Amino acid sequence: MNDDVYYRLAKVLDTLPNGFPATESGVEIRLLKWIFQPEEAELFCDLKLTFETVAQIAERTGRPQESLEKLLRQMAGHGQIFMIEMGEDRFFKMLPWVFGIYEFQLGRMDREFAAMVEAYWPIYNKSFFTVKPQLMQTLSIEETIPFHQEALPYCTVSKIIEANQSFLVNECVCKKEKGMVDEPCSRPTEVCIAVAPVPGVFDKWPIGRVITKEDAYALLNRCEEEGLVHLTGNMQFGQMYICNCCKCCCGVLRSITELGIPASLVINSQYYAEIDRDKCISCGLCADTRCQVNAISEGDDAYAVNREGCIGCGLCISTCPSEAIRLVCKDAQVLAVPPVTEDEWFEERGRRRGVDFSAYK
Repeated sequence: MNDDVYYRLAKVLDTLPNGFPATESGVEIRLLKWIFQPEEAELFCDLKLTFETVAQIAERTGRPQESLEKLLRQMAGHGQIFMIEMGEDRFFKMLPWVFGIYEFQLGRMDREFAAMVEAYWPIYNKSFFTVKPQLMQTLSIEETIPFHQEALPYCTVSKIIEANQSFLVNECVCKKEKGMVDEPCSRPTEVCIAVAPVPGVFDKWPIGRVITKEDAYALLNRCEEEGLVHLTGNMQFGQMYICNCCKCCCGVLRSITELGIPASLVINSQYYAEIDRDKCISCGLCADTRCQVNAISEGDDAYAVNREGCIGCGLCISTCPSEAIRLVCKDAQVLAVPPVTEDEWFEERGRRRGVDFSAYK
């Protein structure tokens, strides 16, 4: 089979702000061949990051509308592109590798796919996390936020939940992938929440389980009890998900703990934790079971937080038996205000990477 279309697809994905770096082994091409049939790969290269109707795509590309719609719907079902339905109308757009194509393989992945992703993720993440803005931001546990400090709306769990009307819970794609390579997670796996501001959006979703707002809050509380970090898209408006992550599976957190990438390059956060040495009883609970980024270490007479390594999730605070830990807001000159929308995130990311993706806007 001629692989030219897959190399073209890889180039398109690498031209997008998120990137898709090449490897010496060619594992990224094998991944694309696993995900896409040649005709799907060809069509993907002709799509855009903005929503279009079938008629608009047909007119722009010169493709017959009837066969085009069939292929687009097939690709949406395969998690290669994103589709939304509004009444009788359907809108389609391309997806980057992350957050996008990789996550939407949740319902299709097998052991072969999982093994290829495990081979690719160190190369991908080392490339991805050299450029800001970060993909995700921390949603601190709200009970741990200082009472005199009101968290900004875009990094508050409850504000995101209250801003939306549809909720879906899915198995975590990272946990599923690790389980397929015989490294299962001991924590709950059905923990990824998708949100949307319009009622009924997920009623026909092919995978996952529709839940209520109350269910979403209950799940988030359980995730906090289990020591999972709340993360969401690094933007001020339009967040589409709340991930609940652990260091053994999450590709983002593993970039910190396994690849050694500085936490500030990986995750945007408003706070860091601080331990009062006089109150600390050196039980080790915070470091041993709660911190998901190895930012807490034992000292001579108390534990201490590595401020640069902390992502401000608050998990260490909620179970400290001596109430020795608090969250501290970062200095104004250090705080990074997220892009307002996903489109602005793409623009800033593309500028910093030096890629011209204007053909896909």
